[in-house]
Amino acid sequence: MQNQFDPRTTGVNAATVGVPRAARDAGLRSYMLSVYNYMASGVLLTGIVALLFANSGFAAQVLGTPLQWVIILAPLGFVMAMSFGLNRMSTGTLQMLFWAFAFAMGLSMSSIFLVYTGVSIAQTFFAVAAGFLGLSIYGYTTKRDLSGFGTFLIMGVIGLLVAMLINLFLRSPAMDLAISAIGVLLFAGLTAYDTQKIKSMYAYVAGSDMMGKVVIMGALNLYLDFVNMFMFLLRFMGDRR
Repeated sequence: MQNQFDPRTTGVNAATVGVPRAARDAGLRSYMLSVYNYMASGVLLTGIVALLFANSGFAAQVLGTPLQWVIILAPLGFVMAMSFGLNRMSTGTLQMLFWAFAFAMGLSMSSIFLVYTGVSIAQTFFAVAAGFLGLSIYGYTTKRDLSGFGTFLIMGVIGLLVAMLINLFLRSPAMDLAISAIGVLLFAGLTAYDTQKIKSMYAYVAGSDMMGKVVIMGALNLYLDFVNMFMFLLRFMGDRR
């Protein structure tokens, strides 16, 4: 998300000044519930698409073909379009892109059903869901400012991506294991950080036209935290077929 939407750097929205605390709290709960509903619905859509695409046989057919890279890179294209076009797009357009992204992620993640057993995928999913819930609650309730911690985590993700690219050539099992472990920790931390950031944005966007957009982008951030934590943890817990 862009920094101009963070009240820690811009101040409190005038729309919330003079509003009773009970009303602000109710508005905040409704706002956060919308974020979680979008995020959970996106994860559900991704899971259904991934399972159906894998069971259809098409996922196995595209492996090793140029179409595989189109499917893998398509979600990144949607994320970039949503991020860079946020101010120009309407809320409705952003919603459609979010669902298209979740669908594309389902196609991209379908290969896990060809590599890992269904039982291990389910076990990993529920483990991540429990961890995500606890970390998000911490980010929502803590009084500690996690903004500095978030900067460190984002830098860590960049370093992780570089390490993953290097390991494409080295193919080191030890390095792959280390990347997986670090990935789980980084996205666990980002879950708490992003939750606090999304919560803090409410004071700035409440009552404005940006609120719907911020809800969708907040859901996208939490979705990415959840899915990345799941994928890295699956490397540990997943039983290969």
